[in-house]
Amino acid sequence: MPKVKDICKVIEDFAPRSLQESYDNAGLQVGDPEMDVSAALLCLDVTEDIMKEAKKRQCNMIVTHHPLLFKGLKELTGRTSTERIVIDAVKSGIAIYSAHTNLDCAWDGVSHEIAHMLKVGNLRVLEPREGNPEAGLGVVGDITPTPKLEFLRRVKETFSVRALRYSAQSPQIVIRRVAVCGGAGASLIGEAIKAGADVYVTGDVKYHDFTAHGLEILIADIGHYESELCSTKIFSRIIRERYPDFVTYFSESESNPVKYL
Repeated sequence: MPKVKDICKVIEDFAPRSLQESYDNAGLQVGDPEMDVSAALLCLDVTEDIMKEAKKRQCNMIVTHHPLLFKGLKELTGRTSTERIVIDAVKSGIAIYSAHTNLDCAWDGVSHEIAHMLKVGNLRVLEPREGNPEAGLGVVGDITPTPKLEFLRRVKETFSVRALRYSAQSPQIVIRRVAVCGGAGASLIGEAIKAGADVYVTGDVKYHDFTAHGLEILIADIGHYESELCSTKIFSRIIRERYPDFVTYFSESESNPVKYL
């Protein structure tokens, strides 16, 4: 039976914490590194419902993409959801681990997974880290030439997008080169244009991003949640490659915090 530190090492061998952005807080958030792990629940965000599910499924570790703790806690009174989750985790003996922007920047990380789901090949990193062309944010690559609307419908279906936002004024008719970035990737629109992409698929694009760049590239905003839910697939794959008999569960209680009428 692996220990908490063993699961952490497997993930960090794939996505070293040195790759995380300066504002981030990846790593073990709550728990004893020496504790034996019976099973792990995989999710995008740790919520109180996730905690209930972990206990119901007898998981004593939660592996999540978004960190529960971005900043230090000054008190543990149970006043906020985050405080209640930390208290519950400690009382229940549940470790919480996060791999966030390090998983985004790792080769074969979140953006690669998005690209694979869209059958994009010949991938390279969109914004590579200095001195390491295989690490960084976003990827860009090629697909079989596809009519624009057909491609957008494929994106909508692949990621179960309720309402796909895209730049209506973009002149592209056929899509050949695709750039993607999981999460809030609007800051890389310029890099996608420089890379010669016909379309940029990401989340959290603002109105003025559409108006400023829509005539240069087709922008498709699939939503933050939809673009990063694939992180749980990556966790499952890399953990089970090292520990084939280890039990992992995809959360069934997780849902998009953004709803549409």
